[in-house]
Amino acid sequence: MMDYAIAFLIGGLICVIGQLMLDIGKMTPAHVMSTLVVVGVALDFLGVYDPLIDFAGAGVTVPITSFGHSLYHGAIQEAQQHGVIGVLTGIFEVTSAGISAAIVFGFFASLAFRAKG
Repeated sequence: MMDYAIAFLIGGLICVIGQLMLDIGKMTPAHVMSTLVVVGVALDFLGVYDPLIDFAGAGVTVPITSFGHSLYHGAIQEAQQHGVIGVLTGIFEVTSAGISAAIVFGFFASLAFRAKG
């Protein structure tokens, strides 16, 4: 039960930071998303993200910071095996399932709901 509470608190904290960036920082949603992805990359580069995953589990693997973590991991793994070209292929290889799912579910949501306007 404690694992769920920690995941909820850490994930909620990430979301609160994003909301504060919107409300207080007056950032656009795109800027907030980009910033949080870069923070995920930076935390992974510093070696902090993997221990954070061990501690908080889904609390840090579900928010957008995890996308940055995945991008960095894929790029580094493939760069070690295939050099510079591996950076690009690694980014797409690791994140393609998530991106594809977002496109497919977004398409079905657009069929099910009408846009306001």
